[in-house]
Amino acid sequence: MENKLYFYNTLTKKIEQFIPNEDGKVSMYTCGPTVYHYAHIGNLRSYIMEDLLEKTLRYTGYNVKRVMNITDVGHLSSDADTGEDKMLKGAKREHKTVMEIAKYYTDAFFSDCQKLNIKTPDVVEPATNCIDEFIQMIRVLLEKGFAYEAGGNIYFDTSRLKEYYVFSNQSEKELLVGVREDVDEDANKRNKSDFVLWFTKSKFDDQELKWESPWGLGYPGWHIECSCISMKHLGEYMDIHCGGVDNIFPHHTNEVAQSESYLGHKWCNYWFHVHHLNDKSGKMSKSKGEFLTVSLLESRGYDPLVYRFFCLQSHYRKPLEFSYEVLDNMGAAYEKLVKRIGTLERDGEVDRAGFEEYRRRFEAALCDDLNSAMAITVLYDMLKADISDATKFALAEDFDRVLSLSLTVPRAGKEADPKVDAELEAYVLAKIEERKAAKKEKDFAKADAIRAELLEKGIVLEDTREGVKWKKI
Repeated sequence: MENKLYFYNTLTKKIEQFIPNEDGKVSMYTCGPTVYHYAHIGNLRSYIMEDLLEKTLRYTGYNVKRVMNITDVGHLSSDADTGEDKMLKGAKREHKTVMEIAKYYTDAFFSDCQKLNIKTPDVVEPATNCIDEFIQMIRVLLEKGFAYEAGGNIYFDTSRLKEYYVFSNQSEKELLVGVREDVDEDANKRNKSDFVLWFTKSKFDDQELKWESPWGLGYPGWHIECSCISMKHLGEYMDIHCGGVDNIFPHHTNEVAQSESYLGHKWCNYWFHVHHLNDKSGKMSKSKGEFLTVSLLESRGYDPLVYRFFCLQSHYRKPLEFSYEVLDNMGAAYEKLVKRIGTLERDGEVDRAGFEEYRRRFEAALCDDLNSAMAITVLYDMLKADISDATKFALAEDFDRVLSLSLTVPRAGKEADPKVDAELEAYVLAKIEERKAAKKEKDFAKADAIRAELLEKGIVLEDTREGVKWKKI
């Protein structure tokens, strides 16, 4: 590895050189989805950027073990132990069991990840698999005096800590966002910032998932699961913990509190957080009614990888504003990029000096706080450089190990049929764009007419998850 990797550590509030606990090996944890509904594209921005981090680590020579949880119990509609159980809410909405909801939306999440070329973590663990681990940690926290029982629940006592708000200099009042005014405060808590480790006196009479524990029949709080699942698979010392900025408080703050109280030492050295995706009305969320999903983008004619390209053109620490106009521009740029790479002659000798120069520049951009936009600029510079096509294609293939934009995957059109001339290709692509516009306007009659017109000329269209493909018959 020529370049040293630097990225922003939320814990120290500065950009730091990454140095793992064990030379050459990285333990990495990602907060997974609460599987009560589809992931919206704002959620998926975090997973795209975490995927970029993991692939950058692998690209620069590290052996990475990445673990992710699936939250299928314990997450309430406010992140601060208030409101309704999200899984129960989903089950009521769709008249299914909680486990049916969890299975359906877990599958949907990984389907979306596949469409976005997000690598599945090495270990994926549902919270419901780890009840014994949760109980053991809670038992130790009680023994050490960091937890207490009140009103039938087990709480973590934040007053026992020298420092609770490890990620922020803000006050408790400023940090307690997301707790609605109509939600009753939990009178059992000794301190407002205390949080539930185990519910035994459920506020939900119809709570579906409950387990026996030393404190009675109940179920875990949300925050305990990430601590236990990460320790189960990564041990007592972790290198990197990832999540969206909305996880910083209270979720990650509570994870640090309970984990380090349980272990008696520092737990995780680097915290990596991805900023929000906004639309013109503000942060995207599932509470606004219809929300943007990968499937919705596909139904409007967008290749999911255009959304990945859009995310990579911005920095993970900056808010990103979504609009269809910007996505249209990204789609056009992505198509041109892929077509340019598709025209490269792949046979021939690779210029090793040219290859190494651009590889070094690409890696340097990634090692500079994951500057993916600069990495893509290096890609464009390379395609304009005075080096052989074979070298350019080899570099595009190499860069795509991290970018994961399917840059060198054969696509329909000129590359699929060398007998197709440029004039016909231009005509077909214009018709495809016209058809896409008609579908966005919900003018499906016009879209069908364009398909029929092309078929008369011997052109067959195929709508795929990679976009519209075509061939001449």
